[in-house]
Amino acid sequence: MEYRRRAVLRAGATGIAAAVAGCLGSNNTDGEGSIAGEELALATTTSTYDTGLLDEINAAFQERFGAQVAANAQGTGQAIESARNGNADVILVHARSQEDEFMREGYGVNRRDLMFNDFVVVGPSDDPAGVGDTDQATAAFEAIADAQATFVSRGDDSGTHTKELVVWSEAGLEPGGEWYQETGSGMGDTLTIADESSAYTLADRGTVLSMQDTVDLEIALQGPIEGGPELLANPYGIMAINPEIHDNVNYQLAMAYIGFVTSPEGQQLIGDYTANGQQLFFPEALAEDPDFQQYVPEDWQPDSEGE
Repeated sequence: MEYRRRAVLRAGATGIAAAVAGCLGSNNTDGEGSIAGEELALATTTSTYDTGLLDEINAAFQERFGAQVAANAQGTGQAIESARNGNADVILVHARSQEDEFMREGYGVNRRDLMFNDFVVVGPSDDPAGVGDTDQATAAFEAIADAQATFVSRGDDSGTHTKELVVWSEAGLEPGGEWYQETGSGMGDTLTIADESSAYTLADRGTVLSMQDTVDLEIALQGPIEGGPELLANPYGIMAINPEIHDNVNYQLAMAYIGFVTSPEGQQLIGDYTANGQQLFFPEALAEDPDFQQYVPEDWQPDSEGE
């Protein structure tokens, strides 16, 4: 579902800075720079929605600032495309390669690392491909392909699908045939389909933990949070849409939201959020030594001509 955009006048740089600073400093519900009564268009991933984290964050933001959040949960690729078309104020996604391309094209500004969890390979308890005997993601995928065990892919250009394709590529394999099925659906639906089909799939840990009471799939290969391969790391980033590209975006409100979720309060909400007694996401915005690379594409280097 696409957003129906409203006309928003862009504030000047000084006004934006003052408004955002004021919003994060107090319960700003009226007066100059107020964002009360406005609506933020957020394009994000299905994992933030399926786990319930999005409801937790947005409720706190809305209570504090009096601004509503209209969230559209899609795969990362669809969320970025929606923003590229001017149908979002801010994106919260988890595919760094796609985020970098979005920034290089000039659509995204003020990117911040937000949080992380990891990906895991899940499958039926009898583990017909022997994935549990492997310790690398590439070896796990090779075992599944060799056994032609059913593998359910999201197939939707999401962050999870992007990571899956990376693993297949690293393994030197091109999956296909009757054993390889694409759902074109979100993470929750894909896990349900994999469960019904006694199949393997790649999933983010947060959604797996939040659904462990409704599906019988077991984690066959852990990600780096539990000592598994670093290839299965799953970082999330957040960024505003460039108002110089789409003058209908509400940049002031986007920066207020980014400021909130990367603040100590927002980061604590993320860290404290659990399902079935387990932490689903790990906050990453606060650090003693902030990483400059979070603000620019990962391969960006400063121009040395002026040195």
